[in-house]
Amino acid sequence: MSAERMEVPAVSLRYGCTGASNRPNAMGMRPMQERAWQHRGEQYLLIKSPPASGKSRALMFVALDKLHNQGVRQAIIVVPERSIGASFNDERLTEGGFWADWTVAPRWNLCDASGTDTGKVAAVEKFLASEDRVLVCTHATFRFAVDKLGYEALDDRLVAVDEFHHVSVSEDNVLGRHLTALIGRGRVHVVAMTGSYFRGDADAVLGPADESKFCTVTYTYYEQLNGYAHLKRLDIGYFFYAGSYVDDILNVLDPTEKTIVHIPNVNARESTKDKLREVETIINAIGTWEGADPATGFQLVRTPDGRLVRVADLVDDEPARRNKVMAALKDPAQKNNRDHVDLIVALGMAKEGFDWIWCEHALTVGYRSSLTEIVQIIGRATRDAPGKTRARFTNLIAEPDASEQAVAEAVNDTLKAIAASLLMEQVLAPRFDFRPKSPANTPTDGFDYGEAGYDPSKTNVGFNPDKGMLQIEIAGLAEPKSDEAKRIIRDDLNELIAAVVQDTPTIEHGIFDKEMMPQEITQVQVGKIVHERHPDLEEEDHEAIRQRVIAAMTVTQQAKQMAVREGGSEGYQVERLNTAFIDGVRRFAMDVKELDIDLIDSINPFGEAYSILGKAMTEERLRAIQAIVEQKRIAITPEEAQELAKRAVVFKRERGRLPSLTAADPWERRMAEGARAFVRFKDEGRYNG
Repeated sequence: MSAERMEVPAVSLRYGCTGASNRPNAMGMRPMQERAWQHRGEQYLLIKSPPASGKSRALMFVALDKLHNQGVRQAIIVVPERSIGASFNDERLTEGGFWADWTVAPRWNLCDASGTDTGKVAAVEKFLASEDRVLVCTHATFRFAVDKLGYEALDDRLVAVDEFHHVSVSEDNVLGRHLTALIGRGRVHVVAMTGSYFRGDADAVLGPADESKFCTVTYTYYEQLNGYAHLKRLDIGYFFYAGSYVDDILNVLDPTEKTIVHIPNVNARESTKDKLREVETIINAIGTWEGADPATGFQLVRTPDGRLVRVADLVDDEPARRNKVMAALKDPAQKNNRDHVDLIVALGMAKEGFDWIWCEHALTVGYRSSLTEIVQIIGRATRDAPGKTRARFTNLIAEPDASEQAVAEAVNDTLKAIAASLLMEQVLAPRFDFRPKSPANTPTDGFDYGEAGYDPSKTNVGFNPDKGMLQIEIAGLAEPKSDEAKRIIRDDLNELIAAVVQDTPTIEHGIFDKEMMPQEITQVQVGKIVHERHPDLEEEDHEAIRQRVIAAMTVTQQAKQMAVREGGSEGYQVERLNTAFIDGVRRFAMDVKELDIDLIDSINPFGEAYSILGKAMTEERLRAIQAIVEQKRIAITPEEAQELAKRAVVFKRERGRLPSLTAADPWERRMAEGARAFVRFKDEGRYNG
């Protein structure tokens, strides 16, 4: 069975090519950098912005102001791996209109230095005792230095952490532990930068108390991609295959596209266990091997139509060959040469921080345990470059086979791929501004409400192109009370959505368990996740946040359905022109007459994923997977009972009676079952306090 016949249809997004993303102001700052600069006086600054949006240079502007105007003695730039340190090399910022240049003395760029961890820690100690201003090192070097020197050694200094999603609240995360202690002392400035403020393991990056201290600057994927000068379209898809992936790879690999192929880890079930042979098979599928280029180490392959394809093999870990290939890929003289290389095959490399602007296709073989890793891989293809109008990400996944001994693992892999797709749809869409529907509402300046304009009698959907923001009115929407809840709604909805789609029981039951009521997902499961992430908030704030998380997920999926219904391309593929997503939201709002929170809670946000899988898998396999998921279902857990009991209290407050076990409405019956179970669990002492 070929991968081509097992396509799970892509999401295709089109953007406006306004050119705004790369347009500098009088100081040489692009829009995201200018936005960060406006908050340069904050002691704790979090920059959430896509790959290629200019986070490194934004940090340079902010750090220079802190060093020259805010009394900060030194800046320590911390990156996850040595190769990313090059992002903070010298920059002549004055050429763009800024008042200072960014310089790093060679002795203090420890990412360029060889030597042991002990030697680099000693270098950090010497730097702290010097009058020099900037040091660049890896996360590991920073951890070891803090272990030895203590937190006081960093007083009155700036610690800037690149790829901040490597931090977590877990006790096992040493970098996170050190940052928590430094923030607790209150004597350092911190600038944190990330393109994906969520982690693959679903742990929180920061605890609520620390997170509340940060001023967040957000520049969305929508703003970045819509503001490009060349790239107009981004496609995201995943493909199922049976047998060995190398037999089917040409169904998704187009040798005419500039492509990075990430093959599976040798321990993954998709791997053939012979990584070098896999690379050979990919090369042979493309054409005839003609040897290696002596200057670059690239493999030269002649296609059947006579073209020469240059392949950079980063899977071969023989040091001399790999170093030659890596040096050729990093050659600054070739950065703007589109013909320098055509295909990169990698295993653990060419992901985070890897910069190849010509990449048009990121093809990943096998399940990736981390959604963050997937976002980083997609970021390799979303650079803007002349002549590059389309980019795509493809995940090639082994089809779940009910006869496999490890079928549960295979099903989980499939769910994770779907989760990544759902999350990227949210990340790439405009930002949402949900507000309660009220007769007193008036149109907001800067928002376009469509041809009919603002109508107080209807559900209004407005779009602000400058902010990349979609405003949607929802009847019955709860308002947040605390400033922290308002911040979470403004800045962190996608992080909470990531937590939802990474919760295996939620997504597997949401897709495959047809007995589960939508409210068990939208109210109980999502409510539980919001409470776990932000335990210190009041229930009113939990509910306001929960409603907006589920509203964002549901509106995105329903808008997609509308696009499919009214002109989706053959193969159930969705195309969003610059305004089609907004039009889809408006059609959804018109179809339901009045958009209210009860309606949103009654829609399964994962229902669309099941429909897509139904077009890509046989009915027999779908039924087998569904049976496996349903076998795992527990009637009611203590946590679910507690959430259902809360819903029952709201039900009683609104209707003057408790939910009934014999009600015709299945959701009312479920709340009654949960309330009864809650009492039983409480009598059994299952709850603390």
